[in-house]
Amino acid sequence: MQLAAQIEGCVAVASPADVAALADLVVLAVPDDLLAEIAGQLGTLHGKAVVHLSGASELSVLDAARQAGAQVGGLHPLFLFAGRDDDAQRMAGCSITIEAAQPLVETLNQLAHSLGCRPLTIPAGQRALYHAGANYAASFILSLLEEAATLWTHAGIDRAQTVRALWPLVTGTLESAHDRPLSDALAGPVSRGDTGIVARHLEALDALGGDHGVLYRALTRRALELARQRPTATQHSQALAAIAALIDSPNTQD
Repeated sequence: MQLAAQIEGCVAVASPADVAALADLVVLAVPDDLLAEIAGQLGTLHGKAVVHLSGASELSVLDAARQAGAQVGGLHPLFLFAGRDDDAQRMAGCSITIEAAQPLVETLNQLAHSLGCRPLTIPAGQRALYHAGANYAASFILSLLEEAATLWTHAGIDRAQTVRALWPLVTGTLESAHDRPLSDALAGPVSRGDTGIVARHLEALDALGGDHGVLYRALTRRALELARQRPTATQHSQALAAIAALIDSPNTQD
C-alpha cells in the first residue's frame, strides 16, 4: 500500500482478480511455480490478455486464464536484472522474446519497441531449449570464471587476484565477438591447431581429478566446431582432427 501511494497513477488491490478487473493486459511477474496458480485466480477474462515473463515455462501454464477467456502470451526480456536503480535504462537495446498470436503479438511487439528493445520470436514448445541457451550466455559465464579461478588457485595464484586479472580477458573476448561471427573471434590453442598445448592442458587437468578434464573436453569440442567455420580451417584440418582425436581418447588418469 505504501509503495503504491508513492507511484503516480498506481492503485493497490487485494487480489489477482482485482488486478485483472482493472487491466486489459495482465503481466504475471511471479516465480514459475506460481504461474498456473495465479492464472487460475484472475476471474473472468473475456477481452483481456494475460502474459508471463518466464523464459522457460510454456504458455500452457496459463491455460486457466485461457479458459477464462483471455488471450495468453509470453514476454521474456533477455537481460540480467541486477537489482540496480538503472536496470530499466540499461535494458534498452536488449531483445525481448515474444510468443503470442495476433492481435496480442502486435501489442507485445509495440511494447518491446516502446522500451527501446528488439522483439525476438520463439516457436511454440521450444522455451526450455531457448532458456537453456540463454543460461549459457548468463550464469554459465560466471560458472566458467569460477572454474578458471579454481584452476589458478590450484596453480598457486592468490584467489583474491584471479577474477580481477581475468576480467580484461573476458571483456576483450566479448568485445572482439560483438560485431562479427563468433568463429572469427576464436582465439587460443584450438584456433591455431596447437595439439601439443591441448595435450598439456588435458594432462594437467586430469591430474587434478574431479570433472575438470570432462568440462575442458566438452568445451574444446565446441571450440573445434567454431574453428572449422573459420576461413583458415583447411590450413589446420589435420591439426583439428588430431585435437578431436585427443579429446575423445580415454582419460589415462581414470
